Amino acid sequence: MNHKNPLETVYFVNLPENYNFSNAAMKIDSTIPLPIQKKMQGDPDDYDMNDISPEQVLSGILTVLAYDHKNEHKDYYRSIILKARPNIKKELSEAAILKAKNEDWDLAEELFLSLKGIDPEDKAITLNFALFLDQRAESYRRSELNEDADAYDSDAESYYKDSMDADPPIPDAFFNAGFFYLKSHDFKNAKECFENYVALVCDTTDEELGENGLYKKERAQEILNRISSENMDNDAFSQAYKLIQSGQEEKGLEKIRKFIESNPKVWNAWFLLGWGLRKLGRYEDALTAFKQAIACGGDKNSDTFNEMAICLLELNQIKEAKDALMNAFRISPEDTKIISNLGYVCLKEGNKAEAQKYFTAVLEFDPNDKIAASELAKLEQQDN
Repeated sequence: MNHKNPLETVYFVNLPENYNFSNAAMKIDSTIPLPIQKKMQGDPDDYDMNDISPEQVLSGILTVLAYDHKNEHKDYYRSIILKARPNIKKELSEAAILKAKNEDWDLAEELFLSLKGIDPEDKAITLNFALFLDQRAESYRRSELNEDADAYDSDAESYYKDSMDADPPIPDAFFNAGFFYLKSHDFKNAKECFENYVALVCDTTDEELGENGLYKKERAQEILNRISSENMDNDAFSQAYKLIQSGQEEKGLEKIRKFIESNPKVWNAWFLLGWGLRKLGRYEDALTAFKQAIACGGDKNSDTFNEMAICLLELNQIKEAKDALMNAFRISPEDTKIISNLGYVCLKEGNKAEAQKYFTAVLEFDPNDKIAASELAKLEQQDN
């Protein structure tokens, strides 16, 4: 996470009433100091009025709105930027989404915070921010930066909850929050979100929903049916996941075993059992659980095959591990943890050139992946 204080990059000045921001006619209150963005970090706080550009003022205002929520003049600053740049919300939204897509996380977050500062009541901005935080957490978890991932997941949940409080309600807030809870195996909250989504769109005609809306409605109902039929909203299930995730594997395993006694055909439960056993280093037992997960319907989930491969590697069953990873890769060809593990299999096979290709591919998807970068550095040292 970025621990620098962005407010150190601004200073405050009283501009004259005739200072011109844009073609928009605006009256400047010369008694209220305006934030000015320094041209370079470390610039002194003294200034030449003739050198201050409108862009510096507007950038300074965005920084204050993003990071200084207690500033007594924030309403005045909002009025200035909305008059000077009437389309600022649209411009920043498009830029933030593009930066997030390119995994330029810090800049995307700064843009989303600025948007929140400009219009804190806009729940559509809140939802987009939640989606961004969710996406950032997933990226960090793929790179095994689990503490950062947990922090961003916590923030994402907070913003999802905020977006679900919109009046009138935003159906997509519930749909996306449902998938957020689904990925953390919190099926009880996921079910509630999808139920709310279906209820909100049930009276909307197919024509109004459109192709994408119809897909979402059918997908939500499909997930609801599966959660109910497999009893996955049972409290024991989500408790088991949280215990295993937090390092309390034995307690988590005890809960998931009790769940399996009553629900022996639920593949997610067998997956959780295997995951907990794998974390404890009980690879043979974990492998048995993952095979059972696949037999019960987990053969469409790449994580099941990836976890199997980890166990097989530990058991020195290299060919079987590679087969499992190729199954995972066919399901999720852009999942960097799977690509990285294929690199490790190639190392085990003694095929350094092929391993290098896989680790390079990981960095093409995620330039910040420290594990792949470290393995590539080791391979380069061996070549020299």
